[in-house]
Amino acid sequence: MNNKAIASRLIKLRNGKSREEVAKSCGISISALAMYEQGERIPRDDIKVRLANYYGRTVNFIFFAHEEHE
Repeated sequence: MNNKAIASRLIKLRNGKSREEVAKSCGISISALAMYEQGERIPRDDIKVRLANYYGRTVNFIFFAHEEHE
């Protein structure tokens, strides 16, 4: 897993929503979401699923997709 790529995807998916809004909707702390978005931590599998559901994307797209330019 490329933490930097995952962090970048999470920030893009948030698309201007507040971290507070996303964290509350996903049942996680704001600080945890910040750590995921800064590439400091990778969420547990159950949180990966919550984030994917929230953003309407697959876990694979957010956490395992490889982009050429990254």
